[in-house]
Amino acid sequence: MPKIPARPEEIFDDFAHDYQEAFGADLLSIILYGSGGREEYIYKKSDINFLVVLTEVGIEMCSKAIPLVSRWHKRRVSTPLLVTPRFIAFSVDTFPVELLNLKAAYKVVYGEDVLRDLAFDKKYVRLQCEREVRGKLLHLRKQFLETGGKWRKIEELIFVSLPSFFSLFRAVRFLEDKDPAVKIRALVISVCQDVGLDKDFFLELLAIREGRKKLVSNQAIPLMKRYAEEITKFSNFVGQMATA
Repeated sequence: MPKIPARPEEIFDDFAHDYQEAFGADLLSIILYGSGGREEYIYKKSDINFLVVLTEVGIEMCSKAIPLVSRWHKRRVSTPLLVTPRFIAFSVDTFPVELLNLKAAYKVVYGEDVLRDLAFDKKYVRLQCEREVRGKLLHLRKQFLETGGKWRKIEELIFVSLPSFFSLFRAVRFLEDKDPAVKIRALVISVCQDVGLDKDFFLELLAIREGRKKLVSNQAIPLMKRYAEEITKFSNFVGQMATA
C-alpha cells in the first residue's frame, strides 16, 4: 500500500513529476494549500490539497489527470483544483473568499506563483461572505435533520461543515483589516472575540473535528442547536458589516 506522507513536502517531487509527465509545457504551476499550506497538516488525518494551474490548451485535456487522481488518493491527496490563469483573474470578484483563503497560506511546489499579486475588493468579499454564510446555515439545518439525531452522523456533519465556516471567518478578518493568514485556533479566537461568538464552543467543535474530543451521544442534538444559533449570530454580524 502506498505510504501516507508524514509531511506534504515528502511528495512534492513525485506529485509534480506525475503532472509534468501528463501535461508537459501546459503545466504552469502547482500550489499546496489548506492545512499543509498553513503548516497544520496532521499525519493520517489531514488531506493534502493542491491547486494545479494549466494553460487554456491544458485545461481542455484535463482528463489526463484521471489516473493520477485515483493513484494519489491512496496517499491522502485530495482531487486537485484544476484552473487556468484566466479563470483565477476572472474569479477575484466572483469567488474572492475562496481565493482569499488560498492566498492566506500556500506553498509553491512547481512553476509560477499565480497567487502572489492577487488583490481583493472588500465589496465583493463582503457580498460573497454574506451570501455564503446564509446558504451554509440553511444547509446546516437541513443536514442536521437528515442525521436523524444520530450522534455519529452529527459528528460527521461537524467534520464536514466546520471548515467552510472557518473560511468565512478568514474573510471577516480581511474585512476588518487583519491578517487572514493565521492558524485555525488563532483564527477562531480572534473572530469569536470580534463578532461576539462563543469562543470556547467553537474550540470544542474544532476539538471534535480534529478527533481530540469525542461527541457524547446525549449531547449531540443540543450541540447542533447551539451550533446553528452561533452561526445565526455570525450571519447577522456579516449582514451588518459596512463596506469600507
